[in-house]
Amino acid sequence: MIKTLAQARAFVKEVKICTIFSSEKVTYPSLWENVDIPEKQPGEKGWGKKMNAVWTWKNQLPAEFPDDIFYGKIKGGFAVLMDMEYMENEHFPIAYKPITDLNLLAQLIHKEIAVEPLYTSELRKLILQESNHTKSQFDTALKSLQITMNVARLNDPDFEQDKWVLFKELYLNIWNRYINDNN
Repeated sequence: MIKTLAQARAFVKEVKICTIFSSEKVTYPSLWENVDIPEKQPGEKGWGKKMNAVWTWKNQLPAEFPDDIFYGKIKGGFAVLMDMEYMENEHFPIAYKPITDLNLLAQLIHKEIAVEPLYTSELRKLILQESNHTKSQFDTALKSLQITMNVARLNDPDFEQDKWVLFKELYLNIWNRYINDNN
């Protein structure tokens, strides 16, 4: 059972892919189910020790070990941590979809992120001002961009919020291995 960041890293490397929280809709193990830290106790304020650890580690692992751990989303919108080799060799080739295959809202979001990396809140505000879409539609389109490997979260431990960049800018070697941008 996992009690430390180092153990969480070893777990992701061993299982290759895990969800952050458990769900009956996926067959992957979850970080949550394998963390051995007490859950929030009745009357305790805040998230509790276990939730705080899992939530912190989902950001900290890819930030501190960017060559080893990838954070992303899989079909169904589930947040996952992946071993970087697994992501590159197994997941990316199956999950990637060209931006032109996605809906117009996803393409608009992608276009804004291509200009400069943006925090989710700034991006949402910008897109909702420019378009006739809802917050829910925005959230779905941003998830779609993550699932299809078109955007990724910047791995910076100083960011308290998610900041988005084009996948190819963060993982150019993987992008170049599979995608020919000369079309």
